[in-house]
Amino acid sequence: MSSLGIAALQLAAAKDDNLELVERETRAVAKRFPWVDMVVLGELAIHGASLDKAEPAGGETETRLKALALETGLWLVPGSLYERRAGAVFNTTPVINPAGDIVARYDKIFPFLPYETGVTAGRDYVVFDMPGAGRVGVAICYDMWFPEVIRTLVGLGAEVILLPTMTNTIDRDVELAIARANAAMNQCFFVDVNLAGDLGVGRSAIYGPGGDVVYEAGAGREVIALDIDLSTVSRMRERGWNGLGQVLKSFRDSEVEFPLHADIKARRASMTGLGELAMPRRPAAEGAASSDARNDHKPRLKILD
Repeated sequence: MSSLGIAALQLAAAKDDNLELVERETRAVAKRFPWVDMVVLGELAIHGASLDKAEPAGGETETRLKALALETGLWLVPGSLYERRAGAVFNTTPVINPAGDIVARYDKIFPFLPYETGVTAGRDYVVFDMPGAGRVGVAICYDMWFPEVIRTLVGLGAEVILLPTMTNTIDRDVELAIARANAAMNQCFFVDVNLAGDLGVGRSAIYGPGGDVVYEAGAGREVIALDIDLSTVSRMRERGWNGLGQVLKSFRDSEVEFPLHADIKARRASMTGLGELAMPRRPAAEGAASSDARNDHKPRLKILD
C-alpha cells in the first residue's frame, strides 16, 4: 500500500497578509493529525492577487515557509505566490520538503487571461516523487481547463495532481465538473484546493482515479485531512474503474496523431477566427438609435457578438 496523508486547507483568508494564518493552521494540522505527510493551500492564499505583493524567489515569504516545513516535518505546497524573476512576474507554486528545501517551482502555464494581466506564462511541467507514497504533479487553477496540461503531467508519471485554486466567481460548478473529469480521464487523484473568506467561494474537492467523489467541501473554512491509497491508481490504470475503460492504455496504443498539439503554428492558424484575447466590454452604442430614428421606424433586430 502506497499511502499519502494529505491535508487540504480551505482557509477563510483575508484579501492579503495571510502568512501568519497559514503558519498557525499548518502547525495545528501537524499537531492534530500526526499521520499527515503534506499540507496544500489554495492559489495566492498568502498575499492575494495583487502584483504589488510579488517577491523575488527566495524572498521573505519563501524563507518563512521553508522554516515552517522544517519545523513541522511536513511537505508544504503553500498555494502560489507572485514571484519576480529575470524582470518578469510568475504565478509560482513552490514545493517544499520536510527538510525545508524547495525541490521544485511550478510556474502557472495558463494565467487567467484577460484578467491575470502582467503575469508571464510558465513553460515547464512539474512532477516530484514522495518517498513511500508516489509521484505528484502540480498545476494551478486555470491550467486544468486545458486537458493537455493534465495529460502531460500524467504522462510524466503523476498519480495525484495538486491544483491550488482561487475562484471567487460563479463558475465553480463548472470547475468541479472539469476537475472530476480530469480525474476520470487521467485515472488519477485530483486535489482541487480553493480558498474561502474574502478570496474564494470554497467548495474544494478531491476526486479519485475513477472520477469518484472522495470529498467535496462547503463554502467556509475546512481542514480536509485524508489518507489516500495511491495503489488504487495503478490498479485502475491496469483494470479500469470497476473493470471498465482502460483510458491511458488506449491513449498510449492509439496511432492517431494530434497535429494541433505538436505544431504551435498549426494551432494558431486553425483558430484565428476567434479574435483577440481581450477583456469583454459593453457593446458600443455607435449612435445606432439616433440613426434608426432618422432613417425609418421599422423594428430591427441587432445581434451583439
